[in-house]
Amino acid sequence: MDIKEIQNLIKFVAKSGASEVKLEMDDIKITIKTGSDDKAESTTYVQQMPMGAAPMQQTHAPAVASQTPTAVPASDENSKYITIKSPIIGTFYRKSSPDKPMFVEVGKTIKEGDVLCVIEAMKLFNEIESEVSGKIVKILVDDSSPVEFDQPLFLVDPS
Repeated sequence: MDIKEIQNLIKFVAKSGASEVKLEMDDIKITIKTGSDDKAESTTYVQQMPMGAAPMQQTHAPAVASQTPTAVPASDENSKYITIKSPIIGTFYRKSSPDKPMFVEVGKTIKEGDVLCVIEAMKLFNEIESEVSGKIVKILVDDSSPVEFDQPLFLVDPS
């Protein structure tokens, strides 16, 4: 996770109204605490751990106003595909309710504006629409599983 992703996460948490968020991944632990409504401040502690080692570094990163999307390097076999990423943190669902059909399946052709999935965040179900046209090659997330901001969800072949 690079500094731009951390900055985007800080912005998202500040806008969400949450008072504290803790995120732990394989090599990094992040705790974001936002101030009360009277204060417009947030405190972020980032603890990065090298592979197989104890925690080594602790950094204080202030909230930053710039928001720049980050590109994830694609592997050679997937470089011809477009990756659709999660715009928010939440729970990924492939259908609108248990008795409804899946929004998309592998092999289905999609166009801009088609609903691909829903992500539940803070009891709100957000429809995620496609920004590209093409064919779904791979679904990268299991149904009803948590997703992070900017996590790859689908691979789409634009040809």
